[in-house]
Amino acid sequence: MVLGFHGCDQRLGESVLAGRTTHLQKSENIYDWLGHGVYFWDSSPQRAYEFAQERAAGGRNSKGDIKTPFVLGAVIDLGCCLNLSGSSALSQLKDAYQTLKDTLETAGDWLPTNGQGKLRRVLDCAVIETLHEIRKQLGEPAYDSVRGTFFEGQEIYPGAGFKSKDHTQICVRNIQCIRATSALSKPDWIQSTHHRCPDPTLPLSHPFRNSPTSSTRNSASPSQALTSRS
Repeated sequence: MVLGFHGCDQRLGESVLAGRTTHLQKSENIYDWLGHGVYFWDSSPQRAYEFAQERAAGGRNSKGDIKTPFVLGAVIDLGCCLNLSGSSALSQLKDAYQTLKDTLETAGDWLPTNGQGKLRRVLDCAVIETLHEIRKQLGEPAYDSVRGTFFEGQEIYPGAGFKSKDHTQICVRNIQCIRATSALSKPDWIQSTHHRCPDPTLPLSHPFRNSPTSSTRNSASPSQALTSRS
């Protein structure tokens, strides 16, 4: 189990928590960094909130779907995970790239490329989706999720090996892996270094739910608004 955070519009977030929306919509852009699925920032509510803020302000790839920034926290069972920090997963991607390249060349089509600065990863998305299709055709188990670490931004100090926007993303393909969700909408709470997170070791048969008088909009702790999705 891991903790993931999804930046979205407040209306959507509260609809998910109230059960009016049964699940988050999968992203299916041709430039998605980890292929198609529901995206979460791994262990980083602040980055999820910044993403929602950027979209609300009309930033890159904004589609006008976020008006009021909101963050959903989630307990995620990665299941059968394509973990791109492992050599086996990277080897599979390399093979999938060759399959995609050969297929497109045979058809007389161009191989897609990643955009400048790799902010629009059309090639990577196509390779990952090709890998999923290869496994499907071979009758191999489908990946429930994809996890990858990315390095972007400026050096955090001169000569640093770390950058200001380094992060890990989780792309959930099987929505049944999203086991629980909680509200995380207060910017001052998100920015705190002493925040509390849902305990992924808690049995899912004992979820925390909103009390009739509680407000998901002003929740100070995700564990106070945990809603089971199992």
